[in-house]
Amino acid sequence: MKKDKLERYQEIERSIIIKYRKAIWLKFIQAIQEYELIQDGDKIAVCISGGKDSMLMAKCFQELKRHRKINFDVVFLVMDPGYNSENRQKIIDNAKLLNIPINIFETNIFKAVEKIDDHPCYICARMRRGYLYNKAKEFGCNKIALGHHFDDVIETILMGMIYGAQIQTMMPKVRSTFHKGMELIRPMYYVKEADIIDWQKENNLDFIKCACKVTQNYKNDNETSKRAEMKKLIKNFRNISDKIDKNIFRSVQNVNLDTLISYKQDGIIHHFLDDYDKKKEVKDDGENI
Repeated sequence: MKKDKLERYQEIERSIIIKYRKAIWLKFIQAIQEYELIQDGDKIAVCISGGKDSMLMAKCFQELKRHRKINFDVVFLVMDPGYNSENRQKIIDNAKLLNIPINIFETNIFKAVEKIDDHPCYICARMRRGYLYNKAKEFGCNKIALGHHFDDVIETILMGMIYGAQIQTMMPKVRSTFHKGMELIRPMYYVKEADIIDWQKENNLDFIKCACKVTQNYKNDNETSKRAEMKKLIKNFRNISDKIDKNIFRSVQNVNLDTLISYKQDGIIHHFLDDYDKKKEVKDDGENI
């Protein structure tokens, strides 16, 4: 008996769990399990910007729901910060193509940020998150999911070191400070951008890229240009060795507090001299003097 032909969205779903099982699907599951991102009873607002990362994340969530190993619910949120009609329609068309039941709501973020000269990208991101938290709460959600991937994480680490003179990372989950009972999760944490791009090309998908009107006007915005520099730097690292990007990530998992001059915790700075004289044993660092 001849099998029925799969719908286009079903073929795309199939590609995630078969061809991209190791590169995407298992990495998605790994982050969820390792960082305990989803618990029974959760209701998660999957936030879709319209780009490749968040659209793929939405499909992964749908697949996870079908497995029924975790009892959770999802809402697919699309915030329109002021997209032009073409980009908004592309998001709607792609959601229909991918069989994602989106909920769109409007804001005037682009218009508001146009008036800001100092760090508009940072302000925009904060405003977006605030609107997403509020809308998610209206739907009864306790978490929002963002589509940041592995490359976003290591870019953030390098930016902090090179331009911020600090060691920090983009956390896999964060409790909201201003929205009680809400949490942000990043289930694409281990998925590399190159694999997302490959999945997109394999399925002949066309998503919106950066649709920000402000970025178009501020082409030399520091945050945007610095992140672009980090992408080039990481690309060069990968040409040298395929282990360097993983080592950058692992560096924030293997922090040795005994060898740090100072570190900050809960807003309090701890310096190695604070208890230096109290330590009875002298530890040789192994270097010849």
